[in-house]
Amino acid sequence: MENFIVSARKYRPATFETVVGQLHITGTLKNAIKNNQLAQAFLFCGPRGVGKTTCARILAKTINCTNLTPEQEACGTCDSCISFQTGHSFNFHELDAASNNSVDDIRSLIEQVRIPPQAGKYKIYIIDEVHMLSANAFNAFLKTLEEPPSYAIFILATTEKHKILPTILSRCQIFDFNRIQVEDIASHLNNIAIRESINVEADGLHIIAQKADGGLRDALSMFDQIVSYTNKNLTYKSVIDNLNILDYDYYFKLTEYLTTADVSKALVLFDEILNNGFDGNNFINGLASHLRNLLVGKDPQTIKLLEVSENIKQKYLLQSQQTSTSFILTALNLANQCDLIYKNSKNQRLQVELSLIKMCHINSVIQLAQLPQTASTTATDSDQIKKKTDVKNEIPVERSPQVAVPDRISAPLPKVEEPAPLAPVALKPAPVAKIALTPMQSGNMAGATLIPSLTALTSTAAGEDDKEPKYITGNDKETFTLEQLLKLWKVYSNKAMEEHKINFYTILTSSEPELNGAEITVMIENTAQESILQAELVEFLNYLRPNLRNFDTSIVTRKVERKVTNRLYTSTEKYQYLIEKNPKLEEMRRRFNLDVNP
Repeated sequence: MENFIVSARKYRPATFETVVGQLHITGTLKNAIKNNQLAQAFLFCGPRGVGKTTCARILAKTINCTNLTPEQEACGTCDSCISFQTGHSFNFHELDAASNNSVDDIRSLIEQVRIPPQAGKYKIYIIDEVHMLSANAFNAFLKTLEEPPSYAIFILATTEKHKILPTILSRCQIFDFNRIQVEDIASHLNNIAIRESINVEADGLHIIAQKADGGLRDALSMFDQIVSYTNKNLTYKSVIDNLNILDYDYYFKLTEYLTTADVSKALVLFDEILNNGFDGNNFINGLASHLRNLLVGKDPQTIKLLEVSENIKQKYLLQSQQTSTSFILTALNLANQCDLIYKNSKNQRLQVELSLIKMCHINSVIQLAQLPQTASTTATDSDQIKKKTDVKNEIPVERSPQVAVPDRISAPLPKVEEPAPLAPVALKPAPVAKIALTPMQSGNMAGATLIPSLTALTSTAAGEDDKEPKYITGNDKETFTLEQLLKLWKVYSNKAMEEHKINFYTILTSSEPELNGAEITVMIENTAQESILQAELVEFLNYLRPNLRNFDTSIVTRKVERKVTNRLYTSTEKYQYLIEKNPKLEEMRRRFNLDVNP
């Protein structure tokens, strides 16, 4: 029985012409041979399985060929080519740096370099996985690499160029190998299938090429495995079964369910995928890739980015025209969020299902956000705002204000000694109340606003996020005293502390305001405090104006410098300062019979 040879070895390129997907490399090397401009050292770097060692061997064979073709290819029939192909050439030496990475190994190599070739023009030394050499080995290799004999050529190959010393890189011509394109791999596999009389489907070959991630050797290994599995009948179904890949049809069906808001079928399909042994994280990543393909399929200029077979490409183009761009972008964002939190979630399946439910409601929420507000709704909102403003205009300074509520639930607050602050937020209708008045809230759209991540989408589309809080307006312009102002000032400062607005509280309490008519001057120390004051200004004035019964009241700032005296304070002075800040401290000292001095 004849020994089986894997396709990666059997169909290994023997000439530059047969190298797949590296035209920029092979073209440069052939021109260098033709013009007799060969460098003393080459560095071939790139991912695994893209042809680095293969190109190194082809170059070694070609430069010693005695009968080059017009295309600068090795003839394969001369004594040098035959000895190279049979492994008996004394001009070709290959070293595996992964297992020969010591200084002694490099010294042995240097000793061989001193011996000139007995036949042929060059002696070629290929060092594979050169990044595995130790630092001492690199240093021992430097001098020989920089000034080798005229007949010696070094070809270094590595997958991790960043691990090689800069001094080595500076002595080499560097060739970066690309990942091989999906179309090139699929075409190469198809040629092998024809030569081996294997029945194949183009879709199946494209799946293998995509799974190989740019490595031809990986693609050939998978190809051999599936050919054995299917007994030389490679089909699309056999490929996805053998490589454990989700079928494209799953994602096409799922997208239909999502765009038609069919939550039940979407969840059942996801359950079927899990029962087939697929991981939820792989599923959500595959869905994101599917949505990405739909997005690039919408523009004729980006269709070339679809790395799929022609049959699958037509399906993508058809579904991309049936799916809106806004849906694709929002679904992509949800899929990305699910991928980020998936591994840290204790209920991973729920995270995926929740994302699918949100995707099902994307179209309904977008439609809801695009609906114009009805005239009656607008009128009702404006009437409510006017009523609330009128109520606030009638509040005297010495009485507590009344909060405006709907007509059927109107009740004043009880009187208190100090006026309570008004909430300016009551003047702005809540976004949910506006949405509840739209006709689309009855029926299938009602559940859309219950999804947290889509509520923000609705508010933004409706333009509510762009609205800023507004000042209360009125006609009252009564004069007020500094004493009245300080009383309200203290109440609002305490309110700021209760709401944990520490920075704003510090501004209000650090110094007393100055009053000039209806203009209040607040002392600040820097621009940061001015920014904090500006952020709270609307709410603060909406509290002061109705309570002072003067709607001309305004606030300005004045920058002051705090003078700090650098001196030592006694324990008694420190204690007196603390008592001024907190009088209860003295009571605690007396209760526990404490002494001020340490």
